[in-house]
Amino acid sequence: MKKLNRKDVGKIKKMAVLTTKKRKRLKDSSFAIPSERKYPIYDRTHAINALARAAQSKTPGEEKRVRSAVYKKFPSLKKKK
Repeated sequence: MKKLNRKDVGKIKKMAVLTTKKRKRLKDSSFAIPSERKYPIYDRTHAINALARAAQSKTPGEEKRVRSAVYKKFPSLKKKK
């Protein structure tokens, strides 16, 4: 991973705050795992965060489901081989 310098830090987009009220209003399709309403992916920053959190999960199946949902909604996030 690239090390950030001072001028790069200011370019990082902050993630929007997702309150409980806003989360409850989201459609099920705005989640990577809609049946459990886990991993909100309604915008790009939350999708990136969902990928990171899923990578930390203890179940490989869950990580795979999240990756699949994120790449379907945001194809530009998929790493090129």
